Amino acid sequence: MERNRRAPVATVSIALTTALGLAAATAGCGKPDDTPRMRVEVVAERPHDTSAFTEGLEFHDGILYESTGLSGRSFIQTTAADGTPLTRADLPAPLFGEGITNTGTILWQVTYTEGIAIARDPGTLAELRRTGYDGEGWGLCTRNNQVVMSNGTDTLTFRDPDTFAPVRTVTLTSHGDTRLNELDCAPDGSVYANAWPSDTILRIDPESGAVLAVIDASGLLPRGSRPAGADVLNGIAAVPGTDRFLLTGKNWPTSYEVRFVPE
Repeated sequence: MERNRRAPVATVSIALTTALGLAAATAGCGKPDDTPRMRVEVVAERPHDTSAFTEGLEFHDGILYESTGLSGRSFIQTTAADGTPLTRADLPAPLFGEGITNTGTILWQVTYTEGIAIARDPGTLAELRRTGYDGEGWGLCTRNNQVVMSNGTDTLTFRDPDTFAPVRTVTLTSHGDTRLNELDCAPDGSVYANAWPSDTILRIDPESGAVLAVIDASGLLPRGSRPAGADVLNGIAAVPGTDRFLLTGKNWPTSYEVRFVPE
């Protein structure tokens, strides 16, 4: 299913959002879901590039990296802490860009259905080499010297940061209908994941696959209030040195600096 702005996405969104709600109500084996519930508290707002069909968002050494999708329109850009644009690299068609992560020596970028991972120079964004992988590419983040990858299922794959070879996998122990998308490996040791195509974010224990919290971000840019062209919530990055996260969406006009607080 191509994740673009065509009309069926709205129908699929409703269906999958309903499925997520049912999964939350009965998170496994018919048992009531006692996963902690949280919501977003907006601390600040920043302008966001409405041409960016956001697929990946990550802070590294004070620089914000953002990757975008769609064939013929995919690019990576970096901005300084004050919002000053720094570098940009375009991805040639027909490749559809997806998540990115900076390992410190390599900026990895995955592609949607092409099975191509691109290793880039983190400073210049210049392409260094390519390697292949099986299945789809959705989100990326780096944790404990491993790259964590999502593929649109409820399973995360951990990869070698130099070769991109798979090392292990972990599957969610609840909320099994979730299609994990953009990822953030946060300082607290958790992996935060956008649940496509909903306004839900899951906090995940990457060792066990347990869902530690379900975060409702539906109040940021309500679906009925989204401007023409704006698509789903996608993009999550821990703000260094704070308890905050930067959230945005595909072609959204705004990025939101938020805290996750109990409902």
